[in-house]
Amino acid sequence: MTRACYAADPAAPRGREFPENREGARGPRSEFQRDRDRIIHSIAFRRLRSKTQVFIAPDGDHYRTRLTHSLEVAQIGRVIARALGLDEDLTEALCLAHDIGHPPFGHAGETALEEALAMRGGFDHNAQGLRMLMRLESPYIGHPGINLTWDLLEGLAKHNGPINAPGWALHELDEAFTLDLGNWPSLEAQVAAVSDDIAYDNHDIDDGLRAGFLDLDDLMQIDLLADRFREVERRFPSASRELQLRELVRSQIGAMVNDVIEHTRANVADVASVTEVREHSGRLAGFSPEMTTAERGLKRFMYDKLYYHPDQISAAEKARDVVGRLFAAYSQDANQLPRDWQAILPESEPNRSRKLADFIAGMTDRFAIDQCARIYGKVPDGLRNV
Repeated sequence: MTRACYAADPAAPRGREFPENREGARGPRSEFQRDRDRIIHSIAFRRLRSKTQVFIAPDGDHYRTRLTHSLEVAQIGRVIARALGLDEDLTEALCLAHDIGHPPFGHAGETALEEALAMRGGFDHNAQGLRMLMRLESPYIGHPGINLTWDLLEGLAKHNGPINAPGWALHELDEAFTLDLGNWPSLEAQVAAVSDDIAYDNHDIDDGLRAGFLDLDDLMQIDLLADRFREVERRFPSASRELQLRELVRSQIGAMVNDVIEHTRANVADVASVTEVREHSGRLAGFSPEMTTAERGLKRFMYDKLYYHPDQISAAEKARDVVGRLFAAYSQDANQLPRDWQAILPESEPNRSRKLADFIAGMTDRFAIDQCARIYGKVPDGLRNV
């Protein structure tokens, strides 16, 4: 499809933080394709396969992790980008990288690190993702990070909108390689953000049904889902209930994707460049007002029935305790760290605690559990709830 006038241009990216010598370049790829490939080949991306999406360190193989979630977000993002004439490679790269900064155990782990760094500037998973890609993972000779394009980093920094008061981590990175935090990001970044919403709104329903935390009666409390399920029953009256529910999730994703495409297309009808996108007064890519209201209702339902389920809260409290105990152990005795991390641990605060948080944030659920057991002899019972 022809690239739209408001799309990011892979032939004219706004550069990389560190100049690169392309002698012996590997294949005829655009700059955004290189970004995507660097993310896919990164250790940080591979670790997502063992990081919590909804359920903490699940025993079942069929539950989603941060990795499978990111792949599903990328699939949705590519569909929307193609329909709107956006750059699919940049959109895909943004979708794949959007959760790289999450610590083990998802939001429970993030809460523990926020508490640990409360007097050291705090912790934010989005800024941590940029810190990981720009400073911590350094496989190249001559510079830190994996040296992604400005366009990709800008989209990760502010995919949810302009940032007027960045925390310490994002502020440091912006000082080194300014990301124009006060403006809106590209449409590709905005599409990545709404694709994330579509994926977890619907796939978390799928996992909640699989785990027995949700059932059909629960879903019928939401008008949006009830109307769609009745349509599924009408079309497939002889199908099993399990297949009908899976069709419900698929049809709901399709409806949300179509809504985003239609609403965004109307919003950008008079937009002539990516510069106008960034200078616009508000978000251009997203749900219609009607779908926004319905989607917020769905989120409230999911928090009530799934995310804040007593079993989930209990497991999250135990996971938060694991991360908090790890931070305490490393703070008290740096010899508990691997030798390579001991060698780079700063002597003074706040950098010392922030470096400890870097180590913990990179952990998978399994590694965090193993380290807690190694140091303390055991981990809390009931950490897994599926």
